[in-house]
Amino acid sequence: MARMESARATVGGAGRGRGLGGARWRGLCGAAGPQASPSRSRVSASPLRGDMRPSASRLAASYGEDGADSTPLLLGARRADAAPVCCSARYNLAILSFFGFFVLYALRVNLSVALVEMVDSNTTAADNRTSKECAEHSDLVKVPHNQTGKRYPWDAETQGWILGAFFYGYIITQIPGGYFASKIGGKLLLGYGILATSLFTLLTPIAADLGAVMLIMLRALEGLGEGVTFPAMHTMWSSWAPPLERSKLLSISYAGAQLGTVVSLPLSGIICYYMNWTYVFYFFGILGILWFILWTWKVSDTPETHKTISSYEKEYITSSLKSQLSSRKSVPWIPILKSLPLWAIVMAHFSYNWTFYTLLTLLPTYMKEILRFNVQENGFLSALPYFGSWLCMILSGQAADSLRAKWNFSTLCVRRTFTLIGMIGPAVFLVAAGFIGCDYSLAVTFLTISTTLGGLCSSGFSINHLDIAPSYAGILLGITNTFATIPGMVGPVIAKSLTPEDTITEWQTVFYIAAAINVFGAIFFTLFAKGEVQIWAFGDHHGHRN
Repeated sequence: MARMESARATVGGAGRGRGLGGARWRGLCGAAGPQASPSRSRVSASPLRGDMRPSASRLAASYGEDGADSTPLLLGARRADAAPVCCSARYNLAILSFFGFFVLYALRVNLSVALVEMVDSNTTAADNRTSKECAEHSDLVKVPHNQTGKRYPWDAETQGWILGAFFYGYIITQIPGGYFASKIGGKLLLGYGILATSLFTLLTPIAADLGAVMLIMLRALEGLGEGVTFPAMHTMWSSWAPPLERSKLLSISYAGAQLGTVVSLPLSGIICYYMNWTYVFYFFGILGILWFILWTWKVSDTPETHKTISSYEKEYITSSLKSQLSSRKSVPWIPILKSLPLWAIVMAHFSYNWTFYTLLTLLPTYMKEILRFNVQENGFLSALPYFGSWLCMILSGQAADSLRAKWNFSTLCVRRTFTLIGMIGPAVFLVAAGFIGCDYSLAVTFLTISTTLGGLCSSGFSINHLDIAPSYAGILLGITNTFATIPGMVGPVIAKSLTPEDTITEWQTVFYIAAAINVFGAIFFTLFAKGEVQIWAFGDHHGHRN
């Protein structure tokens, strides 16, 4: 009992950090320690089961449900020393999944670049609305442009449908992806999702020849394949990521998406310029198939089924997760949908993606139509913000786990702090970018800082699913990503409707809306997020108290 009280005191003060002054941090990181309310004090403490998994009622009494979360890993027996990082199975998984998401986002965004070369310039001449507010840049050294690729007479509306069709498939498989990953494992689901997307990408030139309708259908099928990937990966990490290494491992894993964007935007432009647009799809499609072969060979769903993992690392991972995983076979759908901490993640995810998808889709347009960078400059400058985001994701994962493990910050404190900075910071610089007029260098700088700071969210709300319900993390991510896909479908459409003349003033409105949504999501998450495993996420509890 004395040891338990000591652990509570340690975790209760986690939000304060060493030497930072507890009073200043209580509002953001929770109270100094959980105080049992009268209703909580009446909860009976069930004895531990044979597998040493705490019962839900005992956990409720230990954690409380206020802002000061207590990590179950810290409440149980003495924490085992971490297994070495070098050559470890869990970091091999992080690196392989990093390259998987690299390929995934390369497959997603390459069409936005190739489409410019696929469309007959005479068809789009009438839609040219380049603003004259900013002076045009001097051209780079002219290099012969290969124009052997076939061109199609697709107007702006048709192009919009082609680009947007991906999300209509993507949104459908989010929740099913999380559910099936929890039943059959995430390895093959993730692998076949990327393989299917790669094969469909290879068929893009044929579909384009068959007409816009066929290409739209193909892009929707690509979305179906990609839709299962993030929920499947979250499910795998629920079995692989020790609680105090979650931020590092997941930030490495998902940072591949940002680097895939960084590389594919300019590389697709180069391939189109010097070869022709068909090679864009052949190159990335073949890359995806090669990754799939490596993935199926080297990866296992759980540490228990991995063939080459050391016994020490396996024991380290399984023992650290033992008190957090549920043995229940059925999914507690009603408690999940009634969980306010889940809806806090939904709001943050939706808000973050509004800005992310708006910029991902329209940043090249802003660079071309407002700042008037030429095609060769545009590809690299449009990718620059995502390089900053990739770098920030890697560093933030290290920082977040260091704050938790070495400085005793609570999980909730870290998730709130990184989400606030990662959403309000971008909002400030996004608004500022709309006010600097035609100062090209400052505009690119502000947009880069805005997107870079967004990378902090990878250690904030983005992995909070694993904190509150590791056994159902894939399903939870499927739910939040379903809502977070909606901005990809409607955000760019609204932005386009707000910029009919492509003026700086119109783009300021686009930035205002994105910034306001970001701030709202950050505040909602800060108010209602949790950092501890929720009661309904354990197998011996069939309800949930908010």
